Amino acid sequence: MLKFLSIRDFVIVDSLELDFASGFTALTGETGAGKSILIDALSLALGERGDAGMVRNSCDRAEISAEFDTSGLPNLQSWLREQELEGDAGVCLFRRVLDANGRTRGFINGRSATLQQMREAGGYLLDIHGQHAHQYLLRPDAQRDLLDGYAGLEHEADALVLLFRDWHALHRRREQLEQNAEAVLAERDLLLFQRRELETLNFSAQEWTELQSDHARLSHATSLLETAQFGVEVLSEADTACLAQLNMLVARVRTGLEFDTALRDTLAMLESAQNELQEAVYALRHYQQKLDADPALLREQERRMADIVDAARKYRVTPEQLPETMQRIAARLDELGGDADLAALAKQEAAAREKYLATAKKLGTARNRAAQKLSQEITSAMQTLAMQGGSFAVVLTPLDEGNAHGLEAVEFQVAANPGTPLRGMAKVASGGELSRISLAIQVAASRVATVPTLIFDEVDSGIGGRVAEIVGALLKQLGRRHQVMCVTHLPQVAAMANAQWQVSKSVRGGVTLSTISILKQAERIEEIARMLGGVKITETTRRHAAEMLGA
Repeated sequence: MLKFLSIRDFVIVDSLELDFASGFTALTGETGAGKSILIDALSLALGERGDAGMVRNSCDRAEISAEFDTSGLPNLQSWLREQELEGDAGVCLFRRVLDANGRTRGFINGRSATLQQMREAGGYLLDIHGQHAHQYLLRPDAQRDLLDGYAGLEHEADALVLLFRDWHALHRRREQLEQNAEAVLAERDLLLFQRRELETLNFSAQEWTELQSDHARLSHATSLLETAQFGVEVLSEADTACLAQLNMLVARVRTGLEFDTALRDTLAMLESAQNELQEAVYALRHYQQKLDADPALLREQERRMADIVDAARKYRVTPEQLPETMQRIAARLDELGGDADLAALAKQEAAAREKYLATAKKLGTARNRAAQKLSQEITSAMQTLAMQGGSFAVVLTPLDEGNAHGLEAVEFQVAANPGTPLRGMAKVASGGELSRISLAIQVAASRVATVPTLIFDEVDSGIGGRVAEIVGALLKQLGRRHQVMCVTHLPQVAAMANAQWQVSKSVRGGVTLSTISILKQAERIEEIARMLGGVKITETTRRHAAEMLGA
């Protein structure tokens, strides 16, 4: 429910703060006073598009803030958590800033929000029924949506759209395969051959690295053996081997140490070199024993490398890229259905179609029940809205081929007078009749609405007298279940309200400004008398106004 609204520098409002209560509230005032500004401000706060013209003249920005009680709206609370926009428990705050240059910013619970997010959140909180709603209700999609909303079938209808898309995606895929069957089969055969060929090669990037290393070693084995043997001879086996010469030097320095201790450091370095050279000899001999100059193994490795290089050349990649080529082939096979054939795809399509049909039939049955109930309710309402003998019907026409919205078309049909046949709403000539039927439909739909706040913007246009009194009674009855606000010019409607606000326009300092006053009982009598009597208000008019309020 709407609790509080703050408006700053919006159109012809400089500053306005309003506290809201439950029940039915009427907004009245002279023509042109700005009765719809409140609705425009709320719409802007809840994500509707705005423009720089909404900023009051000579002001930098307009700002709208709204506070809603969400304690009875668990779905909204879950949505806010999912969007990471939750605030204090049971409260949702909206804020919209519109700069004079047209730039706009939106916030939910103090966090920046997109207009789409603001509209989605607002959809849980508030419904606005405009005075031209009957024009919207002439559209077939609007009639279907209203029936689904009345029956609480929105989620089922959305699910059906997805099932229809899944079915038709499989249908299009099967048709494409059938139309290009020969080319597809040829491509699939080639890909299967290539996959088998690469699977037989059984190649990995790690193997290629190891092969290159092993081949380099084996192909130079003789040279490496000669290098190792040369090193052993130079160090320890030749007549003038390094180790033999070094050993003699170490012996002589060790002897000299007995006579001069200054040779101690030199001896330590020579002995270290002696040990290092000995280790080098051991390492070279071990390397000679380990190194295998096997020509047969070398030839085997060269054949393996040649097979890999040939495959890489065939697929126009480097050897290292062969595994990626294998992945691309597998992915393309998946796109073509892998090893599956058209029969398997047709089976999937049939299953998706059956699932769609089962869901569509279930939705159609629920729609049919709701259509009968809504038809009776609107027909009954028409009898009280100066359309005695008229009738209303929600007609479900079967479709030869189902669509994303079901197996039937939804059409609102009306017979405005007794004895006349039912015709589509678009063919009803009288705008007044359309307006009254639209109001009856909106009230009926609003009775089952889950949103807590309903706003009617001059939906009573074109009616008066006894019918206006009935409209007021309908809105008052609706106010027992919802928070209802109605912009009206009819005293009969205003008199039915639990509270009445007067919108007035004045000039202050050469600037036109609009204000809203919450009327007390005496002020309500005066305002309703104005609505009844026009410019000159008499005591008789005031008594009539007081009588209407008392009734």
